[in-house]
Amino acid sequence: MAFDWLTGGSAPQFWKNYLALFEGDDKERRRYVIFDMEASGMDWKEDVILSIGAIGVTGNAIEVGDFMQVFVQQDKFNTQSVALSGGALRQPTQEKFVEAEAMIQFLNFIKDATLVGHNVNLDIEMINQALKRLDLGRLKNPVMDTNTLYQRWKDLPEDATITLDELCDAVKISKSERLTAAGNAYTTALVFLKLKRKLGI
Repeated sequence: MAFDWLTGGSAPQFWKNYLALFEGDDKERRRYVIFDMEASGMDWKEDVILSIGAIGVTGNAIEVGDFMQVFVQQDKFNTQSVALSGGALRQPTQEKFVEAEAMIQFLNFIKDATLVGHNVNLDIEMINQALKRLDLGRLKNPVMDTNTLYQRWKDLPEDATITLDELCDAVKISKSERLTAAGNAYTTALVFLKLKRKLGI
């Protein structure tokens, strides 16, 4: 069986490798991974991940080639998720992976990077739920939210919520790539770099 640890074996090597990344603190150049996902809904306890797009940023630049995109195989097709899932259901020719393999790919890509997303808490919890289904622990990575960064820049109250489209307009970033999780990740990366410079992060 591909995932022997699910039947009582010890923690898998990929999880041990992931945890080992957080044992030291010798980061010379901090790496950020900006990510987005498409899901079957907004309930992190019940809904599932359909696709994840992620892109690496080191220093003040997007790293060319530091990119991943994964589509997750679904055993049950829910027609109600069509409106929410956007690009994931428009990619019939893309190879799809079972959830366990998708999580392995994601962990191997992010390593110990700081994770960045827009209104990112839902995405983080959905990943944690997927890890829980695999009898693994929660993500260890530091997390940053572009909505929170924008609040800090504009001195807005903590409950102020701005959509990614509104944030793109505010910092003058094109929204033309916002069709898939990967496109959203790229757009969010551009937004993050602008906010990062303005806040001196």
